[in-house]
Amino acid sequence: GMILLWLTTMIPDTKPPPCDARLPHSCISATFPQKALLFWAFAFMSIGAGGVRPCSLAFGADQINVKDNPKRGRVLESFFGWYYSTALMAVLIAYTVLVYIQEHYGWRVGFGIPVILMFFSTFVFVVAYPLYYKMKVEKSLFTSFCQVISVAWKNRKLELPDSVDGSWYNKNDANFIKPSDKLRYLNKACILCKSENMTTKDPWTICTVDQVEELKALFKVMPLWSSCIMLSVLMSQITFPVMQASTMDRHITSGFEIPKASFSFFSIVTIMIWVILYDRAIIPILSKIQGKPAYINVKLRIGAGLVFSIIATVVVGLVEHIRKNKAIEDGLLNNPQGVVKMSAMWLIPQHVLYGLADGLNIIGQIEFYYHEFPKSMSSIASALYLLGSAFGHLLASTLISLVDDLTKRDGEESWVSTNINRAHYDNWAYGPCVDRRVVEADKTSDSGDEHDPQQFGVL
Repeated sequence: GMILLWLTTMIPDTKPPPCDARLPHSCISATFPQKALLFWAFAFMSIGAGGVRPCSLAFGADQINVKDNPKRGRVLESFFGWYYSTALMAVLIAYTVLVYIQEHYGWRVGFGIPVILMFFSTFVFVVAYPLYYKMKVEKSLFTSFCQVISVAWKNRKLELPDSVDGSWYNKNDANFIKPSDKLRYLNKACILCKSENMTTKDPWTICTVDQVEELKALFKVMPLWSSCIMLSVLMSQITFPVMQASTMDRHITSGFEIPKASFSFFSIVTIMIWVILYDRAIIPILSKIQGKPAYINVKLRIGAGLVFSIIATVVVGLVEHIRKNKAIEDGLLNNPQGVVKMSAMWLIPQHVLYGLADGLNIIGQIEFYYHEFPKSMSSIASALYLLGSAFGHLLASTLISLVDDLTKRDGEESWVSTNINRAHYDNWAYGPCVDRRVVEADKTSDSGDEHDPQQFGVL
């Protein structure tokens, strides 16, 4: 995908000719093959990212998740935080260094550098591949889920047996001897009939207890996962903060001003500072006070992240309300490009709060899913956050279109108008706060008895 994107800058025929600035209407649209090449580049990049991002996190966690290590819970917690911080560091470099290179040296160099970096990272991975711990793939999880649902439906008229170990179908290396009592309907998929031949088991006729518990684990995290989608809705609104910043005084000194698209820098830095403080200061201090390893409960961190996101959204609405009133006072109602007599530094608190929300919620989500799922589902665990983020972006686009259609009727100005001084982005900001949910711990997982308290925390 990156190579195709790079080729669009290297080969003249892959893009339309440049426009003549003196003749605005002389621009020639891209042809169908040119658009197809660009879309295929984006498609390949998306497919590659969908394979690398969830699997790299799970693959890295597998390297350090050693059962013999009594501190593996603490090590994993630290790994998830530093992994996410490293990824954000890469984003920060892309937003600053690569953008600078693209602006000063052109798209050929700007796109060529990521191509070289991808080749280098692939080379390093291939060279070190024999050194990695690799789990053996035994089955397709999605096929297994379909089998459990299908068999449970076929056996819907069967009575569930008593909780006797011999009543359930298992394999020799099973992780579960008998199914749990939650979502008991699915237990019908692993009922063992005495008349069945133990040597020829069709997975579409009877499933193992492990298969049933894997599907249950996925169902049990859905309430918490769905509650975090609204956070992704807010994080996807990247154009509005840029519009805000472009109409405010961004000068730090008389000769330097912060670029309007660089205020996300404060969110990224906040996340990195939080990870460092949490890993190197907060946890060691708590452990020293209690005299034993202490961790902040992962679901408490997720809930705290949602609370911070609500506060951040309220701050966004308040700042926008003040900014809009200032614009009206300055006579800029019909001039969205005009600069309001208000410092853009007022935007920093909302970015800091969003950074805290990200650092608490997203890292907590990843850690929670990984611990809640069986090891065979580790890649799905790390992919759930990305899936929620994708749903959040789609939902945000749908909401914006819906709000735009509903609020611009009868000649009224749309709440999300391109004229930020006539729009009502403050009202738009308050809306998602109402839809936020903090899910109780007992609704998303089994009781805490199933987990080592040293692993999941004491707070």
